[in-house]
This record gives sequence, structure tokens and C-alpha cells, in this order.
Amino acid sequence: MNKPAARISALSLSLMLLAGCATTSLTSAPESPAQSQALALIDQGKARDAALQLEAQAATLRGGARSNTLADAAWAWHLAGDSTRARSLLGQLTARQLSGASLQRYQLASAELALADKQPAQALALLKETGDNVHPSLRTRWFLARADALQASGDSFAAAAERARAHAGLAGTARSENQAAISGLLGTLDDATLRSRAAALPANDPLYNFAGRALIARGLPLPRPFDRDGAAQFDTSKRPPALSDGYRPPVKLAVLLPLSGRLATAAQPVRDGLLAAYYGESRRRPEINFFDTAGTSAGALAAYDKAVASGADFVVGPLGRDEVDAVYGRQQLPVPVLGLNRGKDAPPAGSAGFSLAPEDDGIVAAEYIRGRERSRALVISSNDDTGRRAAAAFAQRFAQRGGQVAATVAVGEAVGDVSAQVRNAGQIDAVFLAVRAPQARLLAPQLALAGAGGATRVGTSQLTTGSGKVEEDVALDGIIYPNEAWNVRSVSGLPSAAQVAQTLPSARGAASRLFAFGADAWKISAYLEKLSNEGGLDGATGTLYLDSNGNILRQPAWSTFSGGRPMPIAGGR
Repeated sequence: MNKPAARISALSLSLMLLAGCATTSLTSAPESPAQSQALALIDQGKARDAALQLEAQAATLRGGARSNTLADAAWAWHLAGDSTRARSLLGQLTARQLSGASLQRYQLASAELALADKQPAQALALLKETGDNVHPSLRTRWFLARADALQASGDSFAAAAERARAHAGLAGTARSENQAAISGLLGTLDDATLRSRAAALPANDPLYNFAGRALIARGLPLPRPFDRDGAAQFDTSKRPPALSDGYRPPVKLAVLLPLSGRLATAAQPVRDGLLAAYYGESRRRPEINFFDTAGTSAGALAAYDKAVASGADFVVGPLGRDEVDAVYGRQQLPVPVLGLNRGKDAPPAGSAGFSLAPEDDGIVAAEYIRGRERSRALVISSNDDTGRRAAAAFAQRFAQRGGQVAATVAVGEAVGDVSAQVRNAGQIDAVFLAVRAPQARLLAPQLALAGAGGATRVGTSQLTTGSGKVEEDVALDGIIYPNEAWNVRSVSGLPSAAQVAQTLPSARGAASRLFAFGADAWKISAYLEKLSNEGGLDGATGTLYLDSNGNILRQPAWSTFSGGRPMPIAGGR
């Protein structure tokens, strides 16, 4: 008779026994001074030194003290990258003698090693403790290990939930990568599953705000407003009580715009749109003052200080990215702001940010295409900053949603012949066009001749830049793009886009987008409390939402070209 080939190692046996034990609290015998000093080396980035000291201490101990110190030494070796030594020590201790943080270090090290061995079920069996019962120094890594195990087990939503719990403990690149991972996990879910599981999350669950952002990007409604903690609340105590529709404007409003300098051309339609919406309101309006930032960081800070000195209780602006970064950099702002661009960091507590970022167009385009079950896309972008940013955001979100970018083509003002690159991309069912109208007009016939004419073609809001001649824009027929709601349907407090364009040059052509942006800046300032507590608000640029980080999110309307003219898609979304 042949003997069984498989053998149960001491480590595996310990793991099996431990997995069947009841969960334990952090209560345990106090650490010795030498043990505490050795563990402190881990926080100093000296995991190997900690491991050597702890292993030497364990050799002088017996019973539970020895097992707990061996577990700590194994954890330190694991952090130092020596998994062989960590496994050896884990196999030498007696698991039932472990307690408190030493037990949890043992569990976490063992779980991460099990994941490395592609044994997610074993890892989950070890990581039973809830977050509140896990030692603070282990908590973030504990959540991430559980997320990896759940993802490997096929439960993407639960894995995203664990990553959301870990998010507050991360910073820098790790935080950005974790956010992308959560988006990717949620991206594997179909609309119905995402909606139902998001709606079932309890209040203040850390995953809800991530799920809410995913729903908005897909054009789906929120089950409830975003959860907001105390630091993210807005102080509207100086304002008169809200009216029945939530209208509660500031008492004295300051607007910071680059009325001179290189950004003045962009500021003009923003200013005009804000004033059009402001004067379109027949109820109480705040006193309003404009302050010139001159388009510089120093100018923005000086304008903000003047606004505060003038007695303003709310500030809209500044507009430039560097200007926004400068104001956000103050952190403690005596008067809250609505920044009109996306800064490097989230808005400071009590403030908000609103932008028409190229990344937003890329994200909603990816969601639009995946929502129509297109899975292989060709990306064509202009080689400027706007095109590159939109294309990068599209590629990331498209991949997170299970799509594949077949190829990326960058074009200049003179597009040239890209037919060979289109053919080399192989079979595609979608094309993302992060280009302006003149470029798109030259690309459309090339796509058709190269065999991509039947693919779903989605552009960005830049598609209307340089359009306007019907006989030329016929080439754009069938291309879908995110549009301002103001161009598609009536918006409360504003005349129609066509009516305003007859009298104001700043509301025509590409500038109309900035005009609508300015109108929404006014509307947000007047309905900030409603946005914070109730959710969606119909604006000129789309349906507006306020997320937990103070960012205004936007669901655009959708349009297409037909007969050379922009036409709304049924429902506008």
C-alpha cells in the first residue's frame, strides 16, 4: 500500500486549529519592556532589527510568553521580507497560547502568507476579527488582506468594502492606488447589482461614498445623499432660513476671477453666466463683489484676503488650477470657498470644488460605452493636455469596467493619415475621440474607410469646439458626446441657450460651456445646503451632486450630431 504523499506541516496544523477558535479580544499579558522596545523598531522602519531582538528574547522564554514573542518575531521577519524565516517561526510556536496583539500579528502574517500561496479561504478564516477589535497598528493591513482574500474568492463588492475601510489609514500613492482598486472592483458589477448593494449599505458605511460616485458616473440615481461627517459639513448659520425649495444664498458673496491676465478670456463667460443666473433669481439675492486674481497664485491669495476683509460670508473661485491650489493650501479658511477648478488636494473642510475637468469626460465616456456592452475600444486623442488627460482617464475607467483599449493614437492639429493605426488595432466595437471638431471631421471618414465605421463613437465636450458650419459638421453625424443640460433642456432661472446666445457673445460656441459653468457656480452657492443634505440639483451643466470630499459631481446630458447639427439624445442622458 502506498503512503499518502501529502503531509500536514506544523504551521498548517496550527492555522487549521486557530481558524476554528473563537475570536479573541486585544486583552493579553502586558509586553515586557524589551519586547515593547523591539516592536517600536518596526515603526522606525527597522523590521529586521526588531525580528532579531524578538527572536533572541523568545529563546529565553517559555510557555505563552515564548509563543507570543515568536509570533511577534515572525511578524517582524515577514515585514522585513524574509518569508522563509517567518514561516519557520510560525511553525515553532503553539497557536492556542497566543493572545492579544501577538495573536493578531500571527493571524495577519499567516493570512498574508496564505494569500501568497493562493489560499484565500484559509486567509479569511484567520481574519475574522472586526476592525474595532484589531490592534490599530495592524488595522489597515488587516482590511487590505481581507479585501485580497474576498476578491480572490469572487466577492468584488465585499472586497471593495474592506478596501474602503482601509482607505482612511492610507496616504500618498497607496491611497490613490486603493481608490483606483475600489473603482475597479465596483466596475465589475452590473448596474442592478451596484444599485441594490449600494442601497443596502448602512448609513456612514465607508463604501457608500465610493459606490455613489460609481453610480453617478454611470448616470444612475443615488439611493440617498452622500454620507458626510462633521468636518465635511458647511456652515450656513449666517444665512437666513432656507425657502421651501432649499434656496438659501449667502448674505454677501465674493467672486474671485482672473479678470486680467492670461485667463481673462476664460473668465468672461464664467462671470457672465454667473450674473445671468444671479439676476434671473427674483427672490432675495446677496450683495455680490468681484475681485481680480490676475490669473496667478499670489493674486488669488490677495483677492481671497480682500474678500474676507470685505465681510463676505462665501467665496466663489478662484478659476485657475494654480490659483485653486494656492487657496486650498491655506487649509484653515476663515470664509468657505467654492473653487472653480480641480486642485491637487480635496477642498478644505467646509469648502467645495467644482470643475469641468477633462478627466470627467473620459470617465463618463467609458461608462457610456461599457453600459452599452462595448468591450474593445480605440482611443484617439489630441496631443495637448486636455486630450491626454481625457484619454488617460478613459483608459483607466474602461479597464476598471472590464473593457480593453485596443490602441491609443495621438493626433496634432493636422491629423494626418491614421488609417493604418486603426486597422492595426484589430477588431473594435467603440472609438473614444478626445479631439475637437476640426480634428474629428478629418478622422470620421478615415475610421469608416479603415473598417471602424460601425463602431460606437463617443467624443468629449470638446467635440463642439470649432463646430458650427452645418455643411462641414455632417462629418460628425453619429458621434455621441456629453453636453451641457442647458443646451438640451430648460433650466430653472436661465433663458434657453439659443435665446441668450442671440445677445451675448460669451454664450456662443465653445464659450457657452463656461457660461453654463458660471451659472451653476451661482446655483451651487445658493443651494449648497440642499446639495449637502438632499442630493441631486438640476443645473445648467447637468445634474449636480456633492460628494463626501466636497467635490461637485456632474451627470451631463448626452447629444449627437445629426445632419450636421447637435441634437439631444432621447432623455438627454
